[in-house]
Amino acid sequence: MIIVHHLETSRSTRILWLLEELGIEYELHRHARVNGRAPENLKHIHPLGKAPFIVDGDLVLAESSAILRYVDARYGNGRHSPQAGTAEGAMHDQWLDLAEGSASFPLLLPLLGRMMGGLPDAMAQFAAARGKDVLTYIAEGVGKGSFLMGEQLTLADMQMVYTLEMANMGGALDSYPALQSYRDRLHRQAGLKKAIEVGGPLVPSSWARL
Repeated sequence: MIIVHHLETSRSTRILWLLEELGIEYELHRHARVNGRAPENLKHIHPLGKAPFIVDGDLVLAESSAILRYVDARYGNGRHSPQAGTAEGAMHDQWLDLAEGSASFPLLLPLLGRMMGGLPDAMAQFAAARGKDVLTYIAEGVGKGSFLMGEQLTLADMQMVYTLEMANMGGALDSYPALQSYRDRLHRQAGLKKAIEVGGPLVPSSWARL
């Protein structure tokens, strides 16, 4: 049985979502944050001391995108991933990686700035410009269907939900009705509802409209 080390209000909700979609039995180890951070005891299990990570037999695997790919391939027969080596597969992987690549930093930066009492002007301008580019690009992507890859829910959507939640908490989705609708569709998915039920909310309530 897969063991999931889940940090509350974190990216690890993505992993719970996939497992719930696949209907796989798993053992949940839920870790509370300490002063907003992962507890130190996680380092006794994984050197990075961060979650999510899973234990599956002898395998200890971190990084949400790697876990999603592994679980879907091993236990879902690739149900939530277009075929590798195809144009669809390549586009899917681009969306999957964009969520924690090009999109994550500029969308998280304004939230961090508000927590710390502001950002230097140059950094704030960079975040605003890059954030606009990223959100416009994602909005164009979901404008072609219900999800990033059309009408099929994929790993890319599961990866993107946390990124959208960060943007929404900072008010960045207010100018993007297509992204607001997309976020609402994701939250209506039974697997995500169950993941939030067992693992708690995606992001801390303290982030709300900082």
